[in-house]
Amino acid sequence: MVEKDNPLTEAFYYILLALRKPNHGYGIIQEVERWTNGRVVLGAGTLYGALQTMQKRNWIEIYSIDTESRKKKEYIITEAGKEAFNAEKQRLEELLKNAELMEEAEND
Repeated sequence: MVEKDNPLTEAFYYILLALRKPNHGYGIIQEVERWTNGRVVLGAGTLYGALQTMQKRNWIEIYSIDTESRKKKEYIITEAGKEAFNAEKQRLEELLKNAELMEEAEND
C-alpha cells in the first residue's frame, strides 16, 4: 500500500467495513449510522465520492447492478481493499496499545 493511502478517513474505514458483503449506497449509509450510534452520518456526496475514489484505487468493485431499480449498484471490497483496511486497523491498534502503555506507566 502506498503511504499516502494511510491513514484512512473515518468514512473510508467504515465504507470498507460495510463492503465485507455486497451492499448498495443507502445500505452503507444505514450500517455506518447504526454502528456509530448516529455519530457518523455519511452524506450522499461524501459516500459516492468515496466510492469513486475507492474504485479507482481498486479497493472495491461493482458486485451487481439492478437495472430495474434506477440502476442501483451493489459494491464489494476487493483484496486490495482488504489490505488497505487491515493496514489501517493495525495502525489504529498500535495507537490504542501505545496510549494504554502510557496510561499504565503514569499509574506506576
